[in-house]
Amino acid sequence: MTMTPAAVPVPLHGAEHAADPQRSYELLRLQGAVGLAEIAPGVVVHLVTDYRAALDLLQDVETWTKDTRGWLPQVPQDSPIRPNVEWRDSLFYADGEYHAHLRKVITDSFGLLDPHDVRMVTFRYADTLLQEFADAGTVDLVSQYARQLPLMIFNALFGMPDEFGPQLVDALSAMVDSDPARQAAGGQAFGAYLGTLYQTKAAQRGHDLTSWFIDHPNGLNQEEAVNQILITLGAGNEPLSNLIANTCVRMLSDERYFGTLTTGSLPVQHAIHEALWKNSPLANYSLHFPRKDLTFHGTFLLAGSPVMVSYAAANTCPHAGVPADGYRSGTKAHLAFAAGPHACPARDLAMQIATAAIERLASYLPDIELAVPADQLTYQEGPFHRTLTALPARFTPLAPDARGATPWSRSPADTAPGTSSGTSPSSPAGPLAATASP
Repeated sequence: MTMTPAAVPVPLHGAEHAADPQRSYELLRLQGAVGLAEIAPGVVVHLVTDYRAALDLLQDVETWTKDTRGWLPQVPQDSPIRPNVEWRDSLFYADGEYHAHLRKVITDSFGLLDPHDVRMVTFRYADTLLQEFADAGTVDLVSQYARQLPLMIFNALFGMPDEFGPQLVDALSAMVDSDPARQAAGGQAFGAYLGTLYQTKAAQRGHDLTSWFIDHPNGLNQEEAVNQILITLGAGNEPLSNLIANTCVRMLSDERYFGTLTTGSLPVQHAIHEALWKNSPLANYSLHFPRKDLTFHGTFLLAGSPVMVSYAAANTCPHAGVPADGYRSGTKAHLAFAAGPHACPARDLAMQIATAAIERLASYLPDIELAVPADQLTYQEGPFHRTLTALPARFTPLAPDARGATPWSRSPADTAPGTSSGTSPSSPAGPLAATASP
């Protein structure tokens, strides 16, 4: 049977999509609320681009399963998207009571983190990175800041000493490299890091996420605990890096912020939410499979068919009644963190880190500006993430021996976690005190 033009899969993995993803979403919308998209050569999925349809899917746990194992044989072993859809024993691919069982471990553990401590830890590692370029006058805010900072923070949150942070950064950077040999080496390094992390915390607990995962009343075994750590690090790193970088682009290129990070009339959190609405750091994901044949928002789907949600397309969907200011029912109604029972459990943590990271950058480099026009910035190819290749910026250099507040002269009270009066009841010294003290 000859396919009609409307049924031709729209590619989401090439240079054309990376340069203009909204064009891809417009083509998909011509097919209806659910279109056909090619996410890698030869790998085709149904993609939900409508806001209402996305919510209907994400909130319906009866119709859909997240288990990818029945579909995986259709994905070549050497496909670039294979690592992103490979089934693991984690909450990403679990359903029902077992999903709730795993998710509660993560949400309860995240709930033990004191927001003040997270903010101070973010400041500390932001200062470490700022020390490396603040006297230069130029920086790539992707490679020198946004890409490294989340992993340095996560390394501390999960209870590892500082020296393991660069190992984690290098391992995950290698895992997303285009060179298969480098990918494999990165995977081995990441596996070794996870093994060391678990064994260290199994031998001696601390005030950290890994210890709380291990000791949670739901009683995860070693494989389950490691897989939850793996998915938290793997799924949390690149979207958070992208969020920091994409927010910086918006603040440095939108006249409402007057072209700088600190002199604009709109706050950092406004820019973060705007970036989440209009340039979702995780553009397309949330793989689901219908448990039986059905018609979903006008599209017939066979049982087991792969269906993904486009957070980016849903957020910019013209059929969802978007007001002039770009928001539907408040700034937090975007789908950048998904929705329903599989919504990102680290949403609040991500917002805390992104806000503190950008505020810290702004406090030391108030005149920072883009070194190239915003329309010359480029993004990496790929169907899932909205990742800048680079974000060159310039600013007035700081002198390490200058008087006043600089990244080299931070005060202990400004950087040491556990100094607030509101530390977690479960950890009198404050979470992370043992691993993130100056």
